[in-house]
This record gives sequence, structure tokens and C-alpha cells, in this order.
Amino acid sequence: MTKSIKNDQLQITNEDNRNCKFVIRNCNMKPSGIDWLGNVPEEWDVLPIWMLFYMGRGRVISKEEILDNPGEYPVYSSQTENNGNLGGLATYDFEGDYITWTTDGANAGTVFNRSGKFNCTNVCGTLKPKKLKDIDLRFFTHALNVCTKIFVRYDINPKLMNNVLAGINVQVPPIKDQENICNFLDRETARIDEVVAKKQKLMELFKEKRQALITHAVTKGLDPKAKMKPSGIDWLGNIPEGWEVKRFGFLFSFNKGLSITKENLQDEGIPCVNYGEIHSKYGFEVNPLEDDLKCVSKDYLKDNQGSILNFGDFIFADTSEDIKGSGNFTYLNSREVTFAGYHTIIAKLHIQMNFRFLAYLFDSVNYRTQIRSMVAGIKVYSITKEILKNTFVLLPSFLEQKSIVAFLDRETVKIDEMMKKVEIQIEKLHEYRQVLITSAVTGKIKVEPTFSMV
Repeated sequence: MTKSIKNDQLQITNEDNRNCKFVIRNCNMKPSGIDWLGNVPEEWDVLPIWMLFYMGRGRVISKEEILDNPGEYPVYSSQTENNGNLGGLATYDFEGDYITWTTDGANAGTVFNRSGKFNCTNVCGTLKPKKLKDIDLRFFTHALNVCTKIFVRYDINPKLMNNVLAGINVQVPPIKDQENICNFLDRETARIDEVVAKKQKLMELFKEKRQALITHAVTKGLDPKAKMKPSGIDWLGNIPEGWEVKRFGFLFSFNKGLSITKENLQDEGIPCVNYGEIHSKYGFEVNPLEDDLKCVSKDYLKDNQGSILNFGDFIFADTSEDIKGSGNFTYLNSREVTFAGYHTIIAKLHIQMNFRFLAYLFDSVNYRTQIRSMVAGIKVYSITKEILKNTFVLLPSFLEQKSIVAFLDRETVKIDEMMKKVEIQIEKLHEYRQVLITSAVTGKIKVEPTFSMV
């Protein structure tokens, strides 16, 4: 796939050999008078949003109202997950064809096409066409998504309020051009999405293969001919002879991370591992000499010795927003002075073991299942020292631990490299999708109304 559109004629082809052709416009263009838009086709108008749409706003809808009055009519909010759908009510505030956008928060300026009967929260603005026969809402959803982020105010809380959106000038092609462009984009983005979905499925298969490889190595060993013995634990089954099973609490002592908040973090000072980095960036292992960690003041060294990490210490996030993240951890693979930060539990090993073997064990399906079976919570799941103490840990000989680590380091790198290639492909597909939408709705390409099969 091509990332940008530069040739006089470009053909996009996917694996089922369908293709669609479009032409780069190089004539019959005029200045739009808008910097971000540039030139547009001569027959297109440029008009402010207030001339095209009636503007409105949603209302305050609490989670309690949704729980007390559940129903089939969706409630759209500022979130982008699940198409912004927060839940359903038995009543509705809007009916018909609308555009909505997020007015406040991290997703401010994100635009959606809505239809039917629905509700909007107070962080959603609404646009209803003044002349529906001249407006294809699909087109203006795309057109606004191209430009709205430019107009979001980021000084405090990101905002794109009604008065600002009303004054945004947008391109207005004839309705036939709008329909042709949208039909083209519906078709082509569906094809791109189909390829992305296949690659995401491939990513899941790689993750499953990686997880199975780790789980088998740390619970059954590397020798397929090894004599086995009952572990005495139903879910674990047989384990190699010579391996032991111990409670986590027998192997580790505990401390807690610093009692701080995000406001205490800074760019310089002593590196600090917080639960956010464990969940998002530096799970499994962290090295402050290589990883971009926030810091705390050196003043914390005076009275917080218990929160200082040593090489090989494990740091568990003590809360998770979902059951899958329960048990997320990292270990310090460095001798750099480092703190454990907020919402963390420190586990310090007090017998000789290979730290990296334990990291692989804690990353295995069997170990994570133990934690997930014991955590409590609905919206947030809590992981406590008591839960960790009561989990079972497998102990091969030190030599076997070293061999298993060498094997897993070698084999997981191979899988990780394949996954990285697929991630790059998915990223390029997403980039191309956006380039295609932007080029089509700004008139930089002229789409053909016909679609050929090869």
C-alpha cells in the first residue's frame, strides 16, 4: 500500500485482486481561502457550519439514570470506544439523521454520524442539516474529522464548543460529488478495514503462540522425555521430577511504593516506576537507563528507603481496570537507583533464583489465572499482598531456570519480530486510510463512480 498519493493515477489492490482507480486532480481548482484546505475544485463552495446545520447540545445523563431507566435507545458520550455508546435508555432525546461531536476532554473534536432514535450527554454537540437534500452526512462527518482537531482549545481541558465549530469553514461539493466520494470511501475503507482485521487476527495468533510457549516452558520444562510427578495442584497437573512448588509468600518479602500522585512526578530526579507504566509501557521488565520513566525529587531518598528498588525486585500494579490486567508486573533489570511509585506492590526475592525465569513464570497463563481467580472488583480490580502470597510458584533447579530463560529469550524474540512487522503493516494501513479520506473529501483526488473487478 502507498502511504501518500503522488502519481497521476494510483491503483490500490488487495489480496482478492479487486482494485479501484482514481485520478489526482491537477486542473480546474481554485483557492479555498483556508490554509489547511488549500485549493478545491471550482464547482465546490466553502461555507461556515452555521449556514449548513442547526446546532445543539446533549444533556447531563448519569450512569445512575441509565441503570434506573434501561432501554434500547443508545446514549452517546465523549468516549470513542464502542462508537461512543455509553449504554441505553428507555427514552430518547433525538430522532433522525445527525452529526455529533465530542466537545470536551481527551477526545474533543471527534466526529460521528448518528441516525435513528438516540441520546447524547452534555459533552456532545449535535448538527442537524438545514437542507438534508443537499447534505450527505457521511461526507461532512469525514470532512469535519479532517479539520476539527485544528480548532480544539488545549489550554486547560481540551474543548471544541458550539460557537467555535459554528464558525469553521468547510468544503461543500454538489450533492452528487458528495455521494460519489462517500460511496467510494465506504467501499475502499471497508476493504482496508478487512485487511486490518485479518492482520489483527494474525497478531492475536502470534500472542497466543507466545503465551503457550512461555507457559509450557515454565511449567513443564524443555525436556519432552523428562520424568513427571503430580504437582498436587489440580490446575497445574504433572510437573518434572526435581521441581518444587512453593507459595509466593515463602519466597518474597513485601514493601509498598511511594504514596505520591501524578503531581509529584517530574522530568528529572530519581526514576520512578508507577502502575501506569506497568500496565502500558514497561510490563515484564524495566530499565531506567533505557526506558523513559518519570522521576521524583531526590528529597524522597531521606524517608522512603522501603520504596527503593534493588536489581531483580518485582513491582506489581495493585489495581487494574479489567480482569485481564490483574497481575501485571515488571522487574527492575538495572542497578540504577529507582523508586516504586503509586499503586504498586514491591516483591523482594530472598532466595537465590533467576529473576528472569520468575518474570516468565509470572507472565504465564497458569500464574495469571491464579491471580484472576482471587481478585475482587467490578470497575476496578484490586491486587493485594495476600493474593500474591497465596499463589503457587514453580522452582526448577537453578541450571534449568537458566536454560529455560535462554530458550524463551531466543524464541520470544523471533515471535516479537514477526509481531512488529505486522504492527508496522497495520500502522501503515491506518495511515493510508486517513490519507485516502483526506484526499477524497478535500478534492485532491477525483474518484470514479464505477468500480471494476479484475
